[in-house]
Amino acid sequence: MVQAIGGLTDFTNKLIHVMDEVEYRRITSAEDMEDVARLRHKAYKKADILPIKGDMLIDDIDYDSHAYVFGIYYDEKLISTIRIHHVTPTHRVSISGKVFPDTVNSLLDAGMSLIDPVRHASDPDLFDHLPALPFLTLRIATMATDYFDADYCLSLIPPQHAAFYRRVFRSTQIVAPQSGCGGYNTDLTLMSTHVPVELAKVYKRYPFFKSQPFERRMMFAPLEELGMMPLTILPTARYLQAA
Repeated sequence: MVQAIGGLTDFTNKLIHVMDEVEYRRITSAEDMEDVARLRHKAYKKADILPIKGDMLIDDIDYDSHAYVFGIYYDEKLISTIRIHHVTPTHRVSISGKVFPDTVNSLLDAGMSLIDPVRHASDPDLFDHLPALPFLTLRIATMATDYFDADYCLSLIPPQHAAFYRRVFRSTQIVAPQSGCGGYNTDLTLMSTHVPVELAKVYKRYPFFKSQPFERRMMFAPLEELGMMPLTILPTARYLQAA
């Protein structure tokens, strides 16, 4: 039984407490990108998800104009990373679109805009200490769906992770599991969350995914709008809950 404290579940209270020690950083410098690449290498080698060559793992799409690479820092240490693609009918660069082009293009041909969170990598040595790592990292995807007013948020995942995305993000499967896709060493399935219908329900059950507009702006606004890139961005879920 999940215990409720102050109107929140015990799990939510604990995660919001952990978020007090967490910072987000949009990765723009070569030095930070190298740290991200090393973390990807460590995580992917452990999980045997992708073929690993050398110590670094960076691709050209990391620098696409609609791609946003983030690092999640705990006690000033990089613990997780994710890359967010804002995919539109006029800008179709995405990993999910490369792996399952027919399905993704059908959504784009219908005029939909998509968020495609990929290159999710967390430090495998910290899973026992920080079991909330997936939530802390994927919170960035919920912020992206809000900021870009997307129609769908995609999840390109191994089939064994489908239950988590179905439960947490109310995702539905749009491509059945397939093997030999996109050079991955595992079967893949594609799931999607219909944002206008499901996101409010996700926020209601998991309020730590919520964010304030200024946090989303610092995460995703272009540099010319911000004036200068923030060094770090603090999660705002606690302040929203207090309000």
